[in-house]
Amino acid sequence: MQTNPSHHTQVLIVGGSLVGLSAALFLASRGVDTIVVEKHRGSSSHPRAVGFTELTLEHFRAVGIEDRVPQAPAAFRLRRIKVESLAGTWAEETPWTPGQAETDKGIASPCTGAAIAQDLLEPILRTAATERGADLRQGVEMLNFVQSPEGVTARVRHRDTGEEVEITADYLIAADGADSPVREKLGIARSGVGHLRTIRSALFRCDEAEQFLATGVTQFEIEQPGVQAFLTHYPDGRWVLMFSDDAERTEGELRDAIRRALGRDMALEVITTGRWEMAGRIADRYSVGRVFLAGDAAHQLPPTRGGFGANTGIDDAYNLAWKLQMVLSGEASPALLDTYSAERQPIGWLRHQQTFARPDYRRWAGDAMAGEPLYSAEAMELGQRVSSAAIIASDQGLPPAASPGEWAGQPGTRVPHAWIEWKGARYSTIDLFTERLTLISAEPRWIEAARQACYETILPLKTVHVGVEAHFPADGNFAATFGVGAQGACLVRPDAIVAWRSHGLDADPTETLGRILDHITRRIGSAEVADAGVGYHGYSRRIAG
Repeated sequence: MQTNPSHHTQVLIVGGSLVGLSAALFLASRGVDTIVVEKHRGSSSHPRAVGFTELTLEHFRAVGIEDRVPQAPAAFRLRRIKVESLAGTWAEETPWTPGQAETDKGIASPCTGAAIAQDLLEPILRTAATERGADLRQGVEMLNFVQSPEGVTARVRHRDTGEEVEITADYLIAADGADSPVREKLGIARSGVGHLRTIRSALFRCDEAEQFLATGVTQFEIEQPGVQAFLTHYPDGRWVLMFSDDAERTEGELRDAIRRALGRDMALEVITTGRWEMAGRIADRYSVGRVFLAGDAAHQLPPTRGGFGANTGIDDAYNLAWKLQMVLSGEASPALLDTYSAERQPIGWLRHQQTFARPDYRRWAGDAMAGEPLYSAEAMELGQRVSSAAIIASDQGLPPAASPGEWAGQPGTRVPHAWIEWKGARYSTIDLFTERLTLISAEPRWIEAARQACYETILPLKTVHVGVEAHFPADGNFAATFGVGAQGACLVRPDAIVAWRSHGLDADPTETLGRILDHITRRIGSAEVADAGVGYHGYSRRIAG
């Protein structure tokens, strides 16, 4: 079949499920032309992920859809207990991180996370991404792609009509799942515990079973002779039973197994069944040339109470989106994109180790990670540290994760959350760092240096003048919150990660800041950036504040 004339976009995303849609939303919100191709025509009938963390909701907050995703109560957490059956004998509750109590949500973050099924979240993301200009093409599969130093060319086919189209793009994001054809073609190997078992599941409704949720427990490990399974509840009223074997069951056998897990005869409706692989595999690298892996294509992990699967993929997309925007607009060197794999692959690996070191999965991995130190849920979600050439810090002796309060503005970590007054309104500090590189300081000479450096480097740079525009509470002043002195400053990336900080005022703050900006954006010189003209959304490169 003859291929039709090509379409061009800045970024082509292969895979339009949770991570691909998030990537499209984040990129389109930054004014990046984006096409998404997804071979399926809608969301999977099996809802899969259900728990979305505070950090994920912070990302959605940054692009203006936080209110579209119903947030969980501050005290909500996924609790699990061992039971004979739902209506039978209950044994002990099993913690996600043994020996560590989980803190309430909404303390270290302006968000509390969300408990929403993936098939209900994805339509929200589709709508938001389309509103911002992303081109979503469902029922379209990628047949092949090639890349060159100038870009990527993909051949795609509309599954309904058979029409083939060529799409050229500056960059490609592979969000095409654990079996990623893109990753396989790139020849990227994976490491980890590998295949552990194949699991079958049944999705069903049972109104009568809702009464057993009164204690707040929503996950149940079923242990009885002949039935070893895992039962969990979705907030929209559906249940899923995951069997510990790969046995194919007749409808009668399936209903009988569900009733045994429930513990007595209850009216139920079987919606669908599923089959999936429990495995742990992390790609050895997340990019080759102009192609980037995100989500399950980069890290295959089983569903966890820590949200280490879906949420990690959404965070991949958020990390990559601002870097692509800055490179495409000429504000940064393409070398900035090398920091994506450098930052995200170690996080994928850490989450692999943490998953199989915890009781939920340790036994399936043969206790291979039994000696792994465990980090709290809060540390893993809000306190993971990234390290790359886009961070200026000394990493010696620092752990890969810690409580956000322990970091206090350490470069490579997410900015500490505090409620402040910003230009007369109440904001989280997180809200200040979602658009572009931002310098925050109470020292007027740092603010002026940022404005001057903005002119000299021809780079858009926002400033936050503490005590003038931003007012911190008396019990948590700027210096203490960000770990600097009264004349100190922090430079924060558009993903709310601290890139650099100074504890005091340098002798020549303008020169220092210009050098730091060049380092973080990986620019060889300002001349090549100046040739690129005006930044995204029509912002002048000579704007500060």
